[in-house]
Amino acid sequence: MSGTGSIVEGGAPSARSRALAVLRVRSRALALGVLPAALAVVLVSARLTGRLAGDPWPAVTVAVCVVAALVLLVGGVFAAVVLRASPAVTPTVPLPESAAPDLYRMVRDLADRMDVPAPSAIALTPDCDSWLEDRTHAAHRRAGISGGREVEPGAAPVLVIGSPFLWWMRVAELRAVLAPVVAGTGPSAHPDIADARNFVRGLDAAVDVGSRPGLGWIGRPARLLLRLCQVDAAEMERGVAAAASDRAQGVDYGLRIVAQEQVGLAYAGWDRLLTRVALPAWRMGRWPAHLDAGVVSALTELSRRDRLAEGYTSRLGERPACDLLERPGVIDEAASLLAARLFHGGPAKAGPDWSPVEWAAYPEEVVDRKWRAEATRLHEALDALAVPPGPGPTLDRVLGYLTDAAGEGAAGEALAGRLSGDLAREERCTGAAGSGAGAPVARGADAVPLFPLQPPRSGRDLLADHVTAMVCAAAVDSADAAPGLDWLDGPVLLVDGVRRADLAPRVLSLVEDGDPEPLRDWLAEIGVRPEKPVRLV
Repeated sequence: MSGTGSIVEGGAPSARSRALAVLRVRSRALALGVLPAALAVVLVSARLTGRLAGDPWPAVTVAVCVVAALVLLVGGVFAAVVLRASPAVTPTVPLPESAAPDLYRMVRDLADRMDVPAPSAIALTPDCDSWLEDRTHAAHRRAGISGGREVEPGAAPVLVIGSPFLWWMRVAELRAVLAPVVAGTGPSAHPDIADARNFVRGLDAAVDVGSRPGLGWIGRPARLLLRLCQVDAAEMERGVAAAASDRAQGVDYGLRIVAQEQVGLAYAGWDRLLTRVALPAWRMGRWPAHLDAGVVSALTELSRRDRLAEGYTSRLGERPACDLLERPGVIDEAASLLAARLFHGGPAKAGPDWSPVEWAAYPEEVVDRKWRAEATRLHEALDALAVPPGPGPTLDRVLGYLTDAAGEGAAGEALAGRLSGDLAREERCTGAAGSGAGAPVARGADAVPLFPLQPPRSGRDLLADHVTAMVCAAAVDSADAAPGLDWLDGPVLLVDGVRRADLAPRVLSLVEDGDPEPLRDWLAEIGVRPEKPVRLV
């Protein structure tokens, strides 16, 4: 295609020159592999013509031939592994053209304007990023995983789009953000760059194969070759990115500056939504079914609170990019399920212990259940420490224990340690990556998340969380309070329909200092009866 050469040569140094340097590493490795065979051919020819008669040449010839045969065998196996091993592919949601004809049309128009090949397919990732991914490897062609259709050899790469962008960005903004990404298909079509990339991906996959028992002899040469070409491969990719950016300069350049601001805002809202809202549900075996729609609510709330975000809500009158999808709700649900797998380690399919939850049901089915599950765990830990049960699972029991423990110089350390141990045992039983608080979730091969959201919590933090949950459950049962959802902060307590954000410091006074009075004053203010038993799960 015209323009491919210019876009490749535009980098400084050019991406093509770096690709040739990578290919030279491959050529030298190949030459080294056939060198013993070439020497064997010379020796055999010399023996047949009588030029190397007498000792020790017969023995030398046989030895060289044996070595050459072994090197060719090992080299052939290694080359086959490099050619056929499956490089890592990012888990995505396939988006066939029938599901998003307008989006495909927009992407093809971008490619035509920049005179580059159009991507072979489009897929979505539950993250705030977009890139091109080559899926033309033989193993991937057999699997047929790109965009719901088989990928042919030499096909253009797949365009992977961050799903939060589709819901938060407007159509024109998404087009501006995707322009430099789509421009990268030009270098991808260049044969030298494509060969260099395939070689590096094959080596990377061979390193993974070599990590298996008994196959270390494959991993060692693969790692060596990767080290020899890693600098040139990295510079090649920088050159490709620079060339693609230059090619996209003439497409919606002014709008791209504004759109990049939206990328940063979307990332901030997405991170808050995952850590504050989705994570509590995932830990209980529930996954919010429409995370991308939640991004819009979270960022709208952020715009309302943060004066730096003023003016962003005026964009909401423009056409959202999700209008380019035929069934956005179905796509959102698929992306939300994949997000739970990638960031938490949930299974790939819904089930009785891994079920979706709608936003309208989130306060009752997640927030209230979370509080009562943690209150249950708190009282079970008190039972294990032989704390007198009293008339039932009351808040007074918790207040009394922590106050007495502080007076004895303990600041609730035994209870915090017990909660940490109980949670660790639950995690081992359920295979959960986070702190499971509900029914066991069978996670199988997906037990370890690819991108964990949060580090393990300390015992003191766990204790504060459980005491807060106990207080909130008591407020719901005896003071007509209600569970609620804040789009940026997650589970909250509502009293008379208003969020109460002043509970945390009072709980910390109890947990850290053993001082119950600030919390007792707060409970009296909203009408909570700490002597009344709380309903547990």
